[in-house]
Amino acid sequence: MDDTEIRPVHPGELAAVAELRWRWVQELYGTPDAAPDEFVPRFVAWARENEPSHRCMVLLRGEEVIGMAWLATAPRVPHPRAFERASGDVQCVYVVPDARDRGLGGALIEAVLAWARELGLERVTVHSSDRAVGAYSRHGFEASPRLLQWEAGGSRAE
Repeated sequence: MDDTEIRPVHPGELAAVAELRWRWVQELYGTPDAAPDEFVPRFVAWARENEPSHRCMVLLRGEEVIGMAWLATAPRVPHPRAFERASGDVQCVYVVPDARDRGLGGALIEAVLAWARELGLERVTVHSSDRAVGAYSRHGFEASPRLLQWEAGGSRAE
């Protein structure tokens, strides 16, 4: 891990982050519908437009972006004891295959959680792959019986 660095993304690195996102989808599901030359500029525009609510940390090996982690933040409804409230969601934590299993994903998770602490977020959630549940658990994430989710297109029990 000595030759790596984790820090907030620089604007000029957003195309590399977009390429990681494209590569990740290809790795999991096969070739995406959108080619990289279509996806990358749209992703960069999206990242710039959503920067206030979606912050990205990058993992670099030298000058190369080899990983990313996003922290999406949202304000929460005020209450009398805490008017300024916000929560976060860890999204899109990815490390290129040749750099996996060396603790780099965990380092990205910890960097995002440090950011969440700095922002004073009340809670941070994550929707994890089966492979990454252990990594999130090691960094303090726990299953919650009160956290429910609804998914569009999901089936309902009759």
